[in-house]
Amino acid sequence: MINSEFPVLQDSSNDGQGDTMSLSMSVSELDDPGEGKGKKKRGRPGKQGVANKKARRSPVDKGGRRPNGVAHQNGEGADPSTLFEVVKQGKSAMQSVIDDWIESYKQDRDLALLDLINFFIQCSGCKGTVRIEMFRNMQNAEIIRKMTEEFDEDSGDYPLTMAGPQWKKFRYNFCEFIMVLIRQCQYSIIYDEYMMDTVISLLTGLSDSQVRAFRHTSTLAAMKLMTALVNVALNLSINQDNTQRQYEAERNKVAGKRANEKLELLLEKRKELQENQDEIENMMNSIFKGIFVHRYRDAIAEIRAICIEEIGVWMKLYSDAFLNDSYLKYVGWTLHDRQGEVRLKCLKALQTLYTNRELFPKLELFTNRFKDRIVSMTLDKEYDVAVEAIRLVTLILHGSEDALSNEDCENVYHLVYSAHRPVAVAAGEFLHRKLFSRHDPQAEEALAKRRGRNSPNGNLIRMLVLFFLESELHEHAAYLVDSLWDSSQDLLKDWDCMVELLLEDPVPGEEVLGDRHESALIELMVCTIRQAAEAHPPVGRGTGKRVLTAKEKKMQIDDKNRLTEHLIVALPMLLSKYQTDSEKVANLLQIPQFFDLEVYSSGRMEKHLDALLKQVRVVVEKHTEMDVLEACSKTYSILCSEEYTIMNRVDIARSQLIDELTDKFSHSVEDLLQEADEADDDDIYNVLSTLKKLTAFHNAHDLTKWDLFKNCYRLLKMGIEQGSMPEQIAVQALQCSHYSVLWQLVKITEGFPSKDDLVALRRVVKSFLAVCQQCLSNVNTPVKEQAFMLLCDLLMIFSHQLVNGGRDALQPLVFNPDSSLQNELLNFVLDHVFIDQDDENQSMEGDEEDEANKIEALHKRRNLLAAFCKLIIYDIVDMPAAADIFKQYMKYYNDYGDIIKETLSKARQMDKIQCAKTLILSLQQLFNELILDQGPNLDRTSSHVSGIKELARRFALTFGLDQIKTREAVATLHKDGIEFAFKVPNPKGPEYPPPNLAFLEVLCEFSSKLLRQDKKTVHSYLEKFMTEYMMERREDVWLPLIAYRNSLLTGGDDDRLSVTTGTSSSSKASTVRSKRGRPAQHKKRPDEESVEGSWVIRNDTLQTPGGLHTPQLTSTVLRENPRQAADHIPDQDSSEPGSEPDYMHNPQMQMSWLDQQKMEEVNRKERGAMNYMKSRTGGVRQQVRGLMEDDAEPIFEDVMMSSRGQLEDMNEEFEDTMVIDLPASRNRRERAELRPDFFDSTAIMEDDSGFGMQMF
Repeated sequence: MINSEFPVLQDSSNDGQGDTMSLSMSVSELDDPGEGKGKKKRGRPGKQGVANKKARRSPVDKGGRRPNGVAHQNGEGADPSTLFEVVKQGKSAMQSVIDDWIESYKQDRDLALLDLINFFIQCSGCKGTVRIEMFRNMQNAEIIRKMTEEFDEDSGDYPLTMAGPQWKKFRYNFCEFIMVLIRQCQYSIIYDEYMMDTVISLLTGLSDSQVRAFRHTSTLAAMKLMTALVNVALNLSINQDNTQRQYEAERNKVAGKRANEKLELLLEKRKELQENQDEIENMMNSIFKGIFVHRYRDAIAEIRAICIEEIGVWMKLYSDAFLNDSYLKYVGWTLHDRQGEVRLKCLKALQTLYTNRELFPKLELFTNRFKDRIVSMTLDKEYDVAVEAIRLVTLILHGSEDALSNEDCENVYHLVYSAHRPVAVAAGEFLHRKLFSRHDPQAEEALAKRRGRNSPNGNLIRMLVLFFLESELHEHAAYLVDSLWDSSQDLLKDWDCMVELLLEDPVPGEEVLGDRHESALIELMVCTIRQAAEAHPPVGRGTGKRVLTAKEKKMQIDDKNRLTEHLIVALPMLLSKYQTDSEKVANLLQIPQFFDLEVYSSGRMEKHLDALLKQVRVVVEKHTEMDVLEACSKTYSILCSEEYTIMNRVDIARSQLIDELTDKFSHSVEDLLQEADEADDDDIYNVLSTLKKLTAFHNAHDLTKWDLFKNCYRLLKMGIEQGSMPEQIAVQALQCSHYSVLWQLVKITEGFPSKDDLVALRRVVKSFLAVCQQCLSNVNTPVKEQAFMLLCDLLMIFSHQLVNGGRDALQPLVFNPDSSLQNELLNFVLDHVFIDQDDENQSMEGDEEDEANKIEALHKRRNLLAAFCKLIIYDIVDMPAAADIFKQYMKYYNDYGDIIKETLSKARQMDKIQCAKTLILSLQQLFNELILDQGPNLDRTSSHVSGIKELARRFALTFGLDQIKTREAVATLHKDGIEFAFKVPNPKGPEYPPPNLAFLEVLCEFSSKLLRQDKKTVHSYLEKFMTEYMMERREDVWLPLIAYRNSLLTGGDDDRLSVTTGTSSSSKASTVRSKRGRPAQHKKRPDEESVEGSWVIRNDTLQTPGGLHTPQLTSTVLRENPRQAADHIPDQDSSEPGSEPDYMHNPQMQMSWLDQQKMEEVNRKERGAMNYMKSRTGGVRQQVRGLMEDDAEPIFEDVMMSSRGQLEDMNEEFEDTMVIDLPASRNRRERAELRPDFFDSTAIMEDDSGFGMQMF
């Protein structure tokens, strides 16, 4: 029986004597020659005479390790002094380590056990040591409590959780130590009712500890101990069966040949094995009920995972004892664990069981009970868990076809279209096993031969096509092929069979392929050809093209040669059969790009090339669909590659085709221009059809020698002048002209252009830009959208970046958009992008086709916005134009939030100060719009005002945590906001608040981004706009001013005005710091000294841009409130110091604005002009120091800690992108209650990052 406490110590000097004779003895357990030969039952220590008792050896007599567990602090080369050090270093073979311990146990089992106990304690990371006195005099719980008190919890790490290869190896050695220990002791020592009782009692106590390290380490040890005991029990069971068979065989002999002595030995042996089995079962029950049952639901996921992993091992090793519902239920219950790590261990444990088909009968009840849960886990949010769940379902299907219902299978089928490739591949294996595996290959091959088919895969390919059509995901054929690629390559590469099904008539007994089936088969065939030729997953699966191994490269080459041989002959016939079907032809024309085109010449297959070119020409003549024409153009482009000898043959055919199309186009244009308004539908169709074909070819081929720009330009001019041009002709003419301009630029950049060439191209570009700008006012939306996109592209191409890389000769081709063009582009974006989509098609709401149209329209609008934002971030359009974009961030976040956020990030990297001025400008625009809508008396609690404040808060978060980098930008933002608030005085008189005063409440959101000394400077700048009367007002209309002043005085030594009472609260402010536990300090922070020093150095180098030139008629800030304009006309010449005109024209303003404000503040304080606090009682306010003066009490406070709301939002902002180690404070507990945020300022803070915009 295993006691809950350590056994009472016995005199163990004779523990090595009288060991039981076992079935087989390990070398480490052999007795010394001089020991007594008396036999004792199962090796339990017997009572020996006093004469035979050996004197106990002291620890120092043994040398090497100290059995009492006292560790020496060894250097790197020193010998280990404890079992922990031996296992940690891992330099000794575990077998020899255990043999040494067994030898010491035979000599003095108490000290050896003490060594083992300290081994478990030290493996937990505890610095304490159990000494011999504690071992003898204290109970188990008391010893553990003592070790808990000595545990060093400063660091949460302990050996099992530490990172690095050394500790990873330690975990392996730790598990191996326990397994080898039981294996070496399995014949004698584990039955002495002392060692195992002590170890199990210790591990049980530790596993119930509140200390995670004790609980984790002891649980792992106990589970590995249990696994080792299961092995012992399994061996005993096998020996019992062998002994029983021997006994039965001996007993069945005739009486004369039966050996009674052997029968008695076998009976005694069987009895001893049964007793050993009972004891092992007793130990296993103690571990299972005392540790596993409690720890499999531990609060720590890793502990739960250990338990589930090991119970799976037990059921696999000893299925007769453990594979029953009493143990399986723990695995089934844990399938619902909240941690993916634990669910993963459950599935892997079950996989090892379901792999053995002999165990299926024992798993039948479990399968019925938990099958639904396992199938649902195929949709697990953790991809690794989903993959293993699909594999487990596949094993269940393999073991029993009837175990899964059709609904269960359908839940797995659709996962072949998952974007996560491992999930899709696992689902593909399931699909292959269920639908595409041939049950009787020989019979199917015989049937195919009788039908005259070359391949037996015809029915399977038909089934694949049917599955693809029923899944109704026809745009994802490439995903389906990729999912089945690993498991069904033989089927997917059977191109002969696919072509046979498409070209030959069905034989009796075969179904005829319908039109939909033929289209699906062609699409699947093209996808299999692409997968074989490119040897990488389709776009959207995987991280990119990986380097192929030599074997994969050889397979790719072989597949490409094989598909070329099959399809070079078949492709012209397929095109001939389906030449009138645009969908099929467009797919078939993708095949030549995967050919090995050298086969045409090396295999003397020019006749098949001529047949292909003939069919492509026929397709061009018969079709006007752009996807078909683009496929034809791409086919010609691939076949015209200069590296192949077939180029000349293909080039001649292409030139003949273009000549015919150009002649037809020229005549059609002349007829259309002559007839003008009288043109009929045939004239329009002739022009449109030939123009589409030429545009498609101009995309991939240089057709400048045919001068298509001239006729396209004539069509566009006629449409602008007469306004009667069909929109499709205008769209195609714009696109064709665009290609013509680009091909001319390519020729110039690749050669050595003359001045005349540059002048000619500049004239063409200028005229085309003018036409596009005029088309922005077209009545047809498609024409306007096409013109807008082409304008944005051309302005990007012919921008100042054109001369980069030593191409200064191209300077005449650089175009900079004037303010008029910038305004038109911006107005187009505002009118066509920021619109409410739900108002467009309310009548068709709920229709699937309408939903698809909405998605397509949104995608188009996103492209329009992205094209304009590129102009902003590449400094082609003035940054203030972005104010109209930024202000839409909150309203249109779901549609365009990522684009606006990326634009803001790149704009800040380009110019922090200009970006800050643009942000405040966008807020001013929203505020002015609100004033125009609601009047000057705003309801500060309304949703509209709250929306502006929320947007300001989001903008503030984008400045990130590094206040030094954004110092000047934030100060400039405050300066502009203050000037805007006081820009227009109240027409009723100076005793009334300015109409824009409420804007200061919006500006408060940025106060936390100011450095402490900068807050003083900004506050001083605010005072210049305030009168003494304003300083004394406490009415509600003045609350924005009071709140803004308080936000600037936060953390300072000045008095703070109460927003609600208006009383001085300096005493409250002075106690805030002490409540937070931050003692007053009178030493300047090193970082503040460096900051101030840097501003002194930057006085001569840092320049703040002057006034912003905002686009005309785009900023509502420039549109004066008519209610204000009637009574107030500001004097342009009387600008006060620090205002925008003074900022633009005063040379002293070229230095940093903060430094200039500091100088003015010093002079102003000397004059004593605005010391408004003299009239207040309670003392004189301290003078505001400049940037370069000492701070009396620096505040070591994180920038995120300025307010609870900002802390919450900033933490939510960064929780998915970076780890922020906040200082201990009263706000730490609030980090778990965060609201979501939409800005990711980690990207914005990377000022040195590259300028690649992936979203574009």
